[in-house]
Amino acid sequence: MASPEAKNLEAISKAIDQHNANCPFPAAEVRMNPFEVERLGWETIRGLPVVPDGEIGTGRFRIVCSRDIEDDGLEIVEAVGKELETAAPVQN
Repeated sequence: MASPEAKNLEAISKAIDQHNANCPFPAAEVRMNPFEVERLGWETIRGLPVVPDGEIGTGRFRIVCSRDIEDDGLEIVEAVGKELETAAPVQN
């Protein structure tokens, strides 16, 4: 019989595979309840960092897409379009 930790690892691994198979952006991190992170002692799973997240209940996890990572180094600005008026030259 597999241990609870092994079952958790298997479920998370399958979720990573499913995400990567269905999304053009790879999985970037695994988020878990801080209590679970501390209890399991995992820092990474399959090369992805394990990040404590108090919004996630115990016994659950979330695979975060690299597309959804905040602070990815890109500056986000709001662009406001303005209609340009062009003038044709006057012929005399």
